[in-house]
Amino acid sequence: MTSTPDPVLLDRALGAFYGLALGDALGMPTQVMSRADVVWVYGTLSGFEPARSDNPVSAGMPAGSVTDDTDQAVIVARLLVEGDGHVDPRRFAEELLSWEKEMKAKGSFDLLGPSTKAALDAVTRGVDLKEAGKHGTTNGAAMRVTPVGIAFDTADTERFLDRVVESCQVTHDTTVGIAGASAVAAAVSTGIAGGSLDDVFEAAITVSAAGARRGHWTAGASISARIAWARELVADLDTAVALDRIDALIGTSVASQESVPAAFAVLALTDGDPWRSALLAANLGGDSDTIAAIAGGIAGAVAGLSALPGDAVRTLQEVNDLELGSLTRQLLTFRTR
Repeated sequence: MTSTPDPVLLDRALGAFYGLALGDALGMPTQVMSRADVVWVYGTLSGFEPARSDNPVSAGMPAGSVTDDTDQAVIVARLLVEGDGHVDPRRFAEELLSWEKEMKAKGSFDLLGPSTKAALDAVTRGVDLKEAGKHGTTNGAAMRVTPVGIAFDTADTERFLDRVVESCQVTHDTTVGIAGASAVAAAVSTGIAGGSLDDVFEAAITVSAAGARRGHWTAGASISARIAWARELVADLDTAVALDRIDALIGTSVASQESVPAAFAVLALTDGDPWRSALLAANLGGDSDTIAAIAGGIAGAVAGLSALPGDAVRTLQEVNDLELGSLTRQLLTFRTR
């Protein structure tokens, strides 16, 4: 893996990975807060903030800190590189369990999400890896899938979905979980390939619908249809009104059918501006770190690292000891094979 990637391609890929981390860190202090409480406490969040001491998930985290969204995306990226483009489900389960153990040792409350926790508990009990994720419908697979979008193009939809499913299977092997991850991965991949925001929406809608045919069936609204609807919902609205509408009608919970379309609604609202997308998502509350991470990653893929504020990227690197350049370059080697 020594080839030098195209500079423009690399800029977009780095934009995706750092855009994810940017949104994650901006949304960190507002996660699990209501939209009304975010407005009451912050007015309008305008940059990195430390978590309040009463936040049950992120209490004690300094401004600019990333959460499980970035950490798990890095795990996926590492496993793709180590697995020559594949994610081994058993290694993934082991890595996630090890990560949570490390977080607990640090005294962190930012631990595994509900679907991932339930699936890994099942693996620990000896449940077959192909069965462990059959109830996973939350957004854990979508929040960490950006490296798949960096590494692979969408030219062959089914082959692309094979890669997405590998990153979902052990924890989110359901029609809903895979559909959400497919939308995000396809959007990131399309942005890195040079697609416009319109192209990104089209890819997300199309590939998400195909992804919904994979995995264990579970009842739930079509994420593909809700992404298209979310874009229409915020058209021509004032920002504050649009955020309230996203909160009230789309929802900001950990459910994939809410948080993934909410991220796309924010992208539509900002016309794909990475910093604004991440900031507005952070102002939603709910699962704001994940919504902002998804929106920031997709917007960063379209606009590139060069469109992200340099001081914000430096803060991410310094606060979290985060260096994504080498991993990103390694991921791009799969794309150019």
